[in-house]
Amino acid sequence: MFPRGRIAAYETMMDRPAPPPAPLGPQLAQIRRRNPDLGPFFDEVVIGLRAAGVGAAAPKVGELFPDFSLPTAHGGYCRLGELLDQGPVIVNFSRGRWCPYCVHEVSAWAEMLPALADAGVRFIEITGETGGGARALGAVLEASPAAAMAKVLCDVDHGVALSLGLAFFAGDPLLDFYTKAGLDFHDLYGSPSGFLPVPATFGLDRAGRVRFAYADVDFRERAEPADVLATLR
Repeated sequence: MFPRGRIAAYETMMDRPAPPPAPLGPQLAQIRRRNPDLGPFFDEVVIGLRAAGVGAAAPKVGELFPDFSLPTAHGGYCRLGELLDQGPVIVNFSRGRWCPYCVHEVSAWAEMLPALADAGVRFIEITGETGGGARALGAVLEASPAAAMAKVLCDVDHGVALSLGLAFFAGDPLLDFYTKAGLDFHDLYGSPSGFLPVPATFGLDRAGRVRFAYADVDFRERAEPADVLATLR
C-alpha cells in the first residue's frame, strides 16, 4: 500500500488543471526556419495576393456568418446552423494535410479541444481535400479525449471558401513550384481548378455572429487558438 502522504500528493496532482497547450506561433516559426531559402519566393507571392485584395472580403467581427452544409470526412453532412443551436462554434479553414503549417495548426487545436469542451465550444475544420487527406486531419483531432467537440468537413471544389472570399487561383509560378515539389492538387482536391484556400479562423457565438476573425494569405501565419477561445468564453 502507498503511504498516506504519497496518496495525498497524488490526489493533489490529479486535481490540478492540465497545463495550457504550447503557443502555436513559435511552432510555425520553427518550420519557417527549416527552409529559409524559400522565404523570398513566398514573400513575393504574399505581396501579390495582398495587393490583389485576396481575403479582404472575408467575414468581419460583428457580421453574421453565412450558414452552410458540407460533407464530413467520414460521410454524411453537417450544417453549421445545427451546431450553433448547441453553442458557440470555431470555424477553421486550412489548406490540408499536405501543408506542414496546417498540420501543426490542427494539432494545436486538438490540444485545445478539452478547453473548448469545458467552455461548450465546438470546432469545425474545413479543408478542400477529399478522401484520405480529410480523414488524416480528422485522425489528428480524434486523438483528443474531447474529440466529440470537433468535426472535419470537406469543402468540395472550395465552394464555401470561394463564397466567403477565402479561395484564389494560385497562378502558374505557385502551381509550378508545388508541382516540382511533388504535389498534385488535382489529386489532393479532386479538381484541376488550381484554386487554394486562404487559411482563416472565425469564432462564432450562438447567434452565428462573428466574435473573432482571422484571414491571412500568408499561410505561414495562423491565429492562436487560445486567443480565439478567449473571445467566446
